[in-house]
Amino acid sequence: MARAKVTRLLVANRAEIAVRVIRAARDLGIETVAVYGPGEERARHVRMATDAWRLPDPIPGGPVVSYLDVDAIIAIARKSGADAVHPGYGFLSENAAFAAACVGAGLTFVGPPATVIAAMGDKVEARRIAAAAGVPIVAGTDGPVASADEARAWADANGYPVAVKASGGGGGRGFRVAPGPGDVASAWEESSAEAARFFNDPAVYLERYVARPRHVEIQVFADTHGNVVSLGERDCSIQRRHQKLVEESPSPAVGPDLRAAMGEAAVALARQTGYVGAGTVEFLLDDEGRFSFLEMNTRIQVEHPVTELVTGIDLVREQLLVAMGQPLSFAADEVALRGHAIECRINAEDPSRQFAPTPGTIGQYVEPGGFSVRVDSAAEPGMEILPDYDSLIAKLVVWGRDRDEAIARMAGALAEFTVSGVTTTIPLHRRIMADADFRAGSATTAYLPEHPDLLVTSPAGTVELDAAGSSSGSDGVETVLVEVDGRRLTVAVRGWPVGFAVGAVATDGRAARNGSRPKRRSSVGAPAAGGPDLLSTIQGTVVRVAVAIGQDVTAGEVAVVVSAMKMENEITLTTGGRVSAVHVVAGDAVRVGSPLVSIESPS
Repeated sequence: MARAKVTRLLVANRAEIAVRVIRAARDLGIETVAVYGPGEERARHVRMATDAWRLPDPIPGGPVVSYLDVDAIIAIARKSGADAVHPGYGFLSENAAFAAACVGAGLTFVGPPATVIAAMGDKVEARRIAAAAGVPIVAGTDGPVASADEARAWADANGYPVAVKASGGGGGRGFRVAPGPGDVASAWEESSAEAARFFNDPAVYLERYVARPRHVEIQVFADTHGNVVSLGERDCSIQRRHQKLVEESPSPAVGPDLRAAMGEAAVALARQTGYVGAGTVEFLLDDEGRFSFLEMNTRIQVEHPVTELVTGIDLVREQLLVAMGQPLSFAADEVALRGHAIECRINAEDPSRQFAPTPGTIGQYVEPGGFSVRVDSAAEPGMEILPDYDSLIAKLVVWGRDRDEAIARMAGALAEFTVSGVTTTIPLHRRIMADADFRAGSATTAYLPEHPDLLVTSPAGTVELDAAGSSSGSDGVETVLVEVDGRRLTVAVRGWPVGFAVGAVATDGRAARNGSRPKRRSSVGAPAAGGPDLLSTIQGTVVRVAVAIGQDVTAGEVAVVVSAMKMENEITLTTGGRVSAVHVVAGDAVRVGSPLVSIESPS
C-alpha cells in the first residue's frame, strides 16, 4: 500500500466519537469535515470541525437516519475537498459497501479493506474463518437457519439453551436466547425481524448459548507492512440487552498465560483475514478459563479508551497513521499493560424501567475532573438528546495503579458527575462501584439479572445526590439549599406540584433562597401504563403491535414494541382484560403519553 497523505478528513459520524476523531486529526495537523443531521446545527462536533455540511433529511424508503446515506456522505466528501473518511463506530463503520464506495471515489477509508469487513460482518463466515485460523468456536450451525422449524430441529439435536443471532449484525441486535423448545419459534422470528430492520438482512444462525460467561475481548492492530499486534484485553461482562455498560482493562479473570493465549488467537485471526487497522476480537470466557470466539468488530470500539489508558497508545491517531500507509508506531514487545482502567457508559436511560431510553434536553451538565479522570463526550448544557440516535451521553474513564484504586477513583468521579434534565445511568454506576461482587471481580454477563436490586430507584423520601447536591435522575426530585446555624445543606423533595412556590428558610426564620420553582418538565417515566389505556412511556417508533382487538390479555404481556435510540423497548400491560382498541400500527411515531392500547374488563 502506497503512502497516502491525508490532509482533510471527513468524519462520517456524530457526537462523542466524532469529537474524539476530530481531536486526533487536529493533533496530526489534519483538517476535518463534520456532517450533521436535523437539529444538530450547533452540535459540539460541528463547531469543532474545520468545515461542516448538512446531510439531507431522510426520505421515505431511504435510510432511516441521515448518517446511513452513503451517496450523500460521498457527495459531501467530494464537495468539501476531503481526501479521507473516518466512519467512527456504529452507523456505516462496518458497512463493506460504504468502505468500497469511499475507495471507489478516490478517498482513503480509515479502516480495514471492504472485503475484510464483508467477511467478518457475516457472522457465519466469521466463524468459519476463525476455525480455519485455529481459534476455538462455540458449537453452532454451519450457515443461516431458514425457518423456525429448522432452528427447532438443530436445537433439539444439540441441546438447550441456544442463541439465535443475526448473521450480518452485531452490538446485541438480532440476538435472542431460547431456553427451551417452546421458545425457539419466537426467538427465531424476533431475531430475524430485528436483523431485517437494523441490517437489511433477515438471516440468522444458531449457537449453543454459554450461560454466565465473561465477555472478554482483545484489541488488535495491523498495518500494511505485515505487523499485527495484540494490545491486551478488555472485560466487558456487565451488560444490558447484550450491550456493554462497564468495561475494564485488564480483566480481573485473565492472567499472563491466558492473556498470551487469547492474544495469539486474535492475532492469528487478524492475519487470516488480511486485516488492516484497529479491530477487536470478542471472546466468551467460561468459569474454567476456556475461551471461544464470539465475533470480530472491524472498527474502533466504544470502549477503546481503557486500552489507551493502560497502554499509553492513542488508538485513533494510530488508525490515521496506518490509513496513510505508515507502519505501527510500536512493536509487540513494547506493549505492556500498566495499572488498571475502567469505563462507565453514561447513557440517557432509566435502569428501573428496563433501561428505557430517556430523550430530552440536558439541563445542568458538570463533568468530573482530577488525576487520571477522562471524559469523552460531546454533551453540554442545553443539548437535546435526540430519540433518533444512540443513548450515549458520555464515557467516563479512570486509571489507577491497581484495580482497587481505579474503582475508588471511579466512585469519586461518579459522585461529581452531574447531569440533570434526563434520567441517566449514573446512579446505577455508583451502586455497581460499591457492590461487593463487582469489587471482587466476579461479574459475568449475568451480573445485572442476578443483581436486580441495583436497578431499583431510591425509595420515596430518599434520593442519591451528586457532590454538587443535584439529583442525577429525572424522577420528580427537586432540591433546595438551606442554612442551619451557618451550615450549608441540601434538601431533596420528591414530587413538587407543578408551579409550587418554594422558599428555603433558615432556622432563624431568614430565607436562604426564595423564588418560585419552574414548572417541572414531564418525566419520561410518566405517565405510566395504567387504567383503561396503555400509554407509551417513551418517545420513538412503533415496530410491532403484539395484541389485537378482542384479545384477552394478562398483566405483564408485551403489547407494543417501540424502537427508540437504537433499542427496541417492550411496553407491557399493567392490567389484564380484553383489548377494546389498538391506537397504533407499525411505523407510527409516538411520544411519552401517547395512547397505545385500550383495555376493558371482560364481560
